[in-house]
Amino acid sequence: MVPVDFAMLALAGITTYLLRTEILTAFRPVLFEFNLPFEKYIFLALGVAGFFVVVYAISGLYNIGGPRNILEEFFKVVIASSASIMTIIVYIFLRQELFDSRFLVLGAWFFSIIFVSLGRLIVRQVQKSLVSKLDYGIHKVLVIGNDDISFKIINGMNDNHSLGYRVVKQLVNPEVSEVKLAIGNPGIDEVILANPNYPQDKVVEIVDFCHENHLVFKFVPNIYQTLTANASAEAFAGVPLIELRRTALDGWGSVVKRLVDVFASALGLIILSPLFLIIAFAIKWETAGPVFVRLERVSRNKRFQLLKFRSMINNADKYKEMLKEMNERSDGPLFKMRFDPRVTRIGRFIRRTRIDELPQLWNVLRGEISLVGPRPHEPSEIDKYQKHHRKVLALKAGATGLAQISGSSDLPFEKEVALDTLYIEKWSLSQDIKIIIRTAIKMFRDHSAV
Repeated sequence: MVPVDFAMLALAGITTYLLRTEILTAFRPVLFEFNLPFEKYIFLALGVAGFFVVVYAISGLYNIGGPRNILEEFFKVVIASSASIMTIIVYIFLRQELFDSRFLVLGAWFFSIIFVSLGRLIVRQVQKSLVSKLDYGIHKVLVIGNDDISFKIINGMNDNHSLGYRVVKQLVNPEVSEVKLAIGNPGIDEVILANPNYPQDKVVEIVDFCHENHLVFKFVPNIYQTLTANASAEAFAGVPLIELRRTALDGWGSVVKRLVDVFASALGLIILSPLFLIIAFAIKWETAGPVFVRLERVSRNKRFQLLKFRSMINNADKYKEMLKEMNERSDGPLFKMRFDPRVTRIGRFIRRTRIDELPQLWNVLRGEISLVGPRPHEPSEIDKYQKHHRKVLALKAGATGLAQISGSSDLPFEKEVALDTLYIEKWSLSQDIKIIIRTAIKMFRDHSAV
C-alpha cells in the first residue's frame, strides 16, 4: 500500500499542475510558470507525497489487520489528507510567504483523496481476485471447537473465499500436542479458538506455542470477557476499581453524538420541508384524519410520542386487537402483518420508500431519540421482554440502526436484539455514519416494506 499510495499522491500532484497550467488557463492565466516550472514542481510534489505517506502511517492506514471496510478506509484517507494539507498551509503561513497558487494546494488535497482511494480500491480488487482464484496470500486456519459458533466461523470462511481464509483443519477439544502436529501437517498460519470453555491452562500453552512459531492466535471471548469489553479502571483510596460500562458511548462520545443529531436533524427538516408538504397534501386528500400519527414508544425506559406520517386509516390502533391472530411474528413480542388492510394507498407508497419515518427527525431534534440506535418499541412489547432483551434499553433509541439496515422487520426478534446489543457495546461515530449512509441507500433500493 505504501508505494501505491505514494504513486497515487504523486499522480494527484501532477494532475493538479497540468489541470491548472493546461486546461484552466482560459478562465485564469498562469502567473507562476517561471517561479514554479514543472521540473521544479515535480520535486516539490514528491516531497509532499512523502509527507502525506508519513501522516497516513500515523493515522493507521498501514496497520496490519483483517479486511478493512471500504467506507471506513475512505474516511481515514479524507481525515489524513486533510490533516496533511492543513499542516502544509500552516507551514506556508508561518514562513510568511505567498505560495504560487492556491489552486495547487486545494487541488492536491482533492485529488489526493480521489486518487489514493481509487488506488486502494484497485489493490483491493486485485487482492480479492488473486486470493479467490489463485489462493495467493491465503491464511490457512485451524479452528478449535465443535459448537454453533465454530461452524458459523467455518461457514463464513468457506462461503467467502475472497476474504483469504481457508479452514484446513478442525479439532474439537485437542491436546496441545495435536495443535503442534497440525503446524506441519497440513500446515497452518492461524489458530482460532472458537470454544469459549476450553481449559485455561491449555489456552496458555497454545498461545505460547503460537507466539514461538509466529502463528496468529484468535479466540471467541467467553461471557466474562464479553462483559469487560467496555471496562475502565481507576484507583480509589489506593484500591483498584473496575467499572463495567454498558456501552462505549460515554463522556465526549455522547456529546459528539448529540451534536451530530441536532445538526443533521435540523438540516434534514429544512431540506425535506417541500417533500413534507407534498406528502401531507396526499394523505389529507385520500383519507380523513391527521397528517401525522403519534405512537407511544420507549427510549431508555422513558415513554415518548414517536412522530410518523399516517400510513393507515384514522384510529387504526382500535382494530389491532381484531387482527392479532394474523400476527406473523411468533418469535417475540412484536406485531407484524404483511398487506395490513388498515394501510392506505398513499400509506403503502410511503412505507415502501420509508418516507413515513422521516418526521422522526423532529424526535431527534427534541432529543427523544437519536439518529442511530436500537429500534424504539411499544410499551406493551417491552413488557414482554425477557431479561437479556432489556439491554437494548441502555442506549437512546434511534430513527435507524444496525438492526434496521440488516433486515428491518424481517429479522427474527432475537437477531434484532443481538444486533442492537452489538451496536451498544461497539459504538463509534464512524459506525453511526456508515449506518446513516446504508439507511439512505436502503430507502432508494429496498422497497420490501408493506
